[in-house]
Amino acid sequence: MIGRPRSLRPSGGATRVRHTLLGTLAGVAALLATGVSAAPPASAAPEAGVMAPSAQSSALDFWTPQRMRAATPLDILSVDRSDVRASAPRKGKATVVAPSAPVSDVGPTAIPHGGGPWTGGGAVAKTAGRVFFTYQGRTASCSGNAVTSANKSTVVTAGHCVKMQGAWHTDWVFVPGYHDGQRPYGTWAASRTLSTPQWTASEDINHDIGAAVVAPLDGKRLTDVVGGQGLAFNTGYSKPMYSFGFPAAAPYDGEKFVYCSGTTFRDFLLSSDHGLTCNMTGGSSGGPWFTQFDEATGTGLQSSVNSFKYNFLPNAMYGPYFGADAQNLYQSAQSS
Repeated sequence: MIGRPRSLRPSGGATRVRHTLLGTLAGVAALLATGVSAAPPASAAPEAGVMAPSAQSSALDFWTPQRMRAATPLDILSVDRSDVRASAPRKGKATVVAPSAPVSDVGPTAIPHGGGPWTGGGAVAKTAGRVFFTYQGRTASCSGNAVTSANKSTVVTAGHCVKMQGAWHTDWVFVPGYHDGQRPYGTWAASRTLSTPQWTASEDINHDIGAAVVAPLDGKRLTDVVGGQGLAFNTGYSKPMYSFGFPAAAPYDGEKFVYCSGTTFRDFLLSSDHGLTCNMTGGSSGGPWFTQFDEATGTGLQSSVNSFKYNFLPNAMYGPYFGADAQNLYQSAQSS
C-alpha cells in the first residue's frame, strides 16, 4: 500500500522536512513506475550501509564535543490520521536472549512515569547511549542500546536513525553512557548499519527498527566494555515496560538520560505498535523499551524502540512490535 505524506520535523527551528510513510520515496516511486514491487519478501535479509575503515576513522574525528552539542535532535516520527494502515509485523515463536550486562544495584524509581531523569544508575546507564550522524547535510542525534550479541558489537536503534528518505546516514557513531557532554565509555564508530526490509524499501512504520555493528575501540569490543541488554521477540502486548532515551528537543536538552514506564497498550489506530504514556521528545528516537526490567540491576529484555507519536496524542509514544523481522535483523547484525 502507498500512504500519504507525513511530516518529520527537525527540532530547534530547523527547516521542516516532508517525510513519507509508505512508498513515495523517489527510489520507491521509480520501482513502482516500472511495475516492480517496492517491498521485498518479508523473509529477505535486511539491507545495510557499510562504512569503510577510513569512513569510521573520519567519523571519530568528525564528532568533536562542539558538534555533539550542536547536533539537531532527529524528531520522533509524526503521524497524521490520514496515514494508511501499514502492514502488520510477522509473528513467530517467542524467543528470549539473556542480558550479558554486569549486575549492579540501582535506586528505587516510580512506575508508572510519564517522563523524567533516570537516577537509578545500573546496567542501563552504560548500555544505552546517544547516537550521532549526518543526515541531509546536517548533524543529528538519536538514541540506541547495546545488546547481547555473538559479535559483542551490536547496537539496536530505530530504522529512521540509520536510514531515511532513501539514504543511509553517514558519520554514524554510538556514545554509550553519554551524560552532560561526557563520553565515559568512548565513541564507537559504525562499520555497518542495517534495517528491516520493510523500512529500507518503503519506511513502513510497523518496521521502524535499525541496528548498527560498531568497530572495536582501543582493541576492545563494545559489550566487553559496557555489557549488553537482553532481547525478547514475539512475546505479546500489554506488558509493563520501561522506555529510555536522550530527548534533546524542548523541554529536554539531550544531556540527561530520561525514562518512561507503565503498562503498554496496543495501538488501535494505524499501526500494530506498542503504546506507552511518555512525554519524551526528538532525540529519544531509537531508545530501548524493556520488558522484565529489573530495577535492582538495571537489566531487562529489549522489546521495542522509541519510534513515533500521533500529532493528536502528544503524550503517547509508540514503538514497533519485535516480531520475526526484528529477530531476523538482530541475527543479521550479530553475525556481521
